[in-house]
Amino acid sequence: MSEMITADLVDLDLSAESKEAAARALAERMVAKGRVTDLDGFLADVAAREAQMPTGLDGGIGIPHCRSEHVTEPTLAFGRSAAGIDFGAADGPADLIFLIAAPAGADDAHLTILSSLARQLMNAEFTDALRAVSDPETAAALIRGDETPTEGAAAEGASAGDASAEDAPAAEDADTATAPTAASVGAAAGSTTPEPAVATEARPFRIVAVTSCPTGIAHTYMAAESLENAGREAGVEVTVETQGSAGFTRLDPAVIAAADGVVFAHDVPVREKERFAGKPTVDVGVKAGINRPAELITEVRAKAERGESTAPAGAAATPVERAGDSTEGYGTKLRKWLMSGVSYMVPFVAAGGLLIAVGFAIGGWTVNKAPSVMDHFVWTQADSWGALLFQIGGMAFNFLVPVLAGYIAYGMADRPGLVPGFVGGAISLSINAGFLGGLAAGLIAGGVVLAIQRVRIPAALRGIMPVVVIPLISSAVVGFLMFVVIGKPIAAAQKGMTDWLNGLTGTNAVLLGALLGLMMCFDLGGPVNKVAYTFATAGIAVAGPGDSAMKIMAAVMAAGMVPPLAMALATTVRGRLFTPAERENGKAAWVLGASFISEGAIPFAAADPLRVIPSAMAGGAVTGALSMMFGATLRAPHGGIFVVPLIGNAFLYLLAIAAGVCVSTALVVVLKGMRKPAQGTPAAEPAEDRTAGEKGTKQAVAA
Repeated sequence: MSEMITADLVDLDLSAESKEAAARALAERMVAKGRVTDLDGFLADVAAREAQMPTGLDGGIGIPHCRSEHVTEPTLAFGRSAAGIDFGAADGPADLIFLIAAPAGADDAHLTILSSLARQLMNAEFTDALRAVSDPETAAALIRGDETPTEGAAAEGASAGDASAEDAPAAEDADTATAPTAASVGAAAGSTTPEPAVATEARPFRIVAVTSCPTGIAHTYMAAESLENAGREAGVEVTVETQGSAGFTRLDPAVIAAADGVVFAHDVPVREKERFAGKPTVDVGVKAGINRPAELITEVRAKAERGESTAPAGAAATPVERAGDSTEGYGTKLRKWLMSGVSYMVPFVAAGGLLIAVGFAIGGWTVNKAPSVMDHFVWTQADSWGALLFQIGGMAFNFLVPVLAGYIAYGMADRPGLVPGFVGGAISLSINAGFLGGLAAGLIAGGVVLAIQRVRIPAALRGIMPVVVIPLISSAVVGFLMFVVIGKPIAAAQKGMTDWLNGLTGTNAVLLGALLGLMMCFDLGGPVNKVAYTFATAGIAVAGPGDSAMKIMAAVMAAGMVPPLAMALATTVRGRLFTPAERENGKAAWVLGASFISEGAIPFAAADPLRVIPSAMAGGAVTGALSMMFGATLRAPHGGIFVVPLIGNAFLYLLAIAAGVCVSTALVVVLKGMRKPAQGTPAAEPAEDRTAGEKGTKQAVAA
């Protein structure tokens, strides 16, 4: 592996006046070294990370960083600004700027090296040496760890190096210092704060901490180092669990049990937070862990002295909370609750729908009128096998609404929500409230369970709550509401929607196809895509041959195949507009698109969303509209080209897909072609491709 930072990646006279200009200047050095393949794309990723939280730190440090598809290998670039650049730190501009670039799939070893740099930034001797160094080669060696700060100063011949050698004891003391105010605050904390009652004289006060940030590369480890240093200053034993990009190693349960307090310094949800329940806790953002660690230690000690603690373990985070951001609003959580139900429902849709489609193909369109195979099954008759597959698929489809409702409730309230959710979904099915009733039942079930969990229960009854009390009460409440209160209105709405779909003809049907095509290609497997797909699959569960619902299903699948097929075609006909990695992804996109896996276009959309997504949406809209116009039908909810024999008007259906793919391909090629001159001179293109190719060859040989 090449060195993460070399002299070519160091600028000791950075003249940029803004953080954007500074990031561009350092990123251009990475491009020149072949470490970044797309300057603008990489800078967009840096800006997106910066928008989540400023990357300026107290002490004159700026650490813009990101993980990006445009980075070929983990890389550091360092710049030193005489005037200082504002990166959002509370104490003013930064003069030491580190641009950290990590590939989207960086391995643990790379991320460990980056985390080591983050910890070094908390060492005042290290940052002082970087401010004094005058040679880029020496600066790179300091950052790599090839030289210690003292050696680096000696190599420069600076007088500070001699002073450092004479005052070795002072240097040792400085090794444990953090931000300028941290040591003084920590010392004050150690001298003025009385020892809490929970910590005996036989051992120091013990704190366990968790640090994490959105990227998991820099702030996570800097906060950990800062807390550990402040703990040593205050005579406190601090053990930190860093939940970074390379994963995390759980603290020993015995260490957590022995802790007297907890500090959470995080900007993303703490994973398995329930492990720390029942202890005095300070919960802050990750930058607070970097900038004021001694204050946090003082605060948690004071809480322990007062006997304050968090609620004991019991109500663990729900699946949505474990996967989400602590700052998410209700609208975002609602979307995730609904998508939780849809994601668990989709396998039932795929299995059941394909079985039904194959049953029709083998047994004919009258297979839905066949008697139960329990009563009549002849091994040698194709009709019997068709009826068997149709009836198995029908049973799978019977689970759609209960599974949807059950797992919406699960996303809201975890396992206690499953029973009332499934019960509500089954009731919705029995009263013909269908898909809409399942949505309502799931949300009601989750809300009822959450309400019950907020009631204070005597300790003697807590053991039977999840097994008896919660399922009993929540199922009764949900059943009452579905049968008596809201079931009939929802069933009427479901019938009205079905009748409206069946009545769609002409222009209205074409417009609906275009709208569904736009939705399928907007986020490529995301929430909007899933809404369109669920809308279609909910209809084919009850549709008869030739029904409008089967036309909708056909339009949805056709549009969903367009983005990956278009990207595959574009990389084939205009490969020079794409990076080597994208050209490799284009080969896989042929198969993914043909299989109706819209996610095959995600690597292209992530790298260049402003060009790829509008192009995909235009092609998807064309395909959806043409499919509806041609009257193509589809009983199977999945399968791509592999279920063409089950498609009505198959030739025109494939023609609609081809038209959409051509539209998307043409648009993305034109848009990327318009952008190319801005990236550099034409002569630079082959060199860039050649550099990337040589890099790939070297990596292959090394492997």
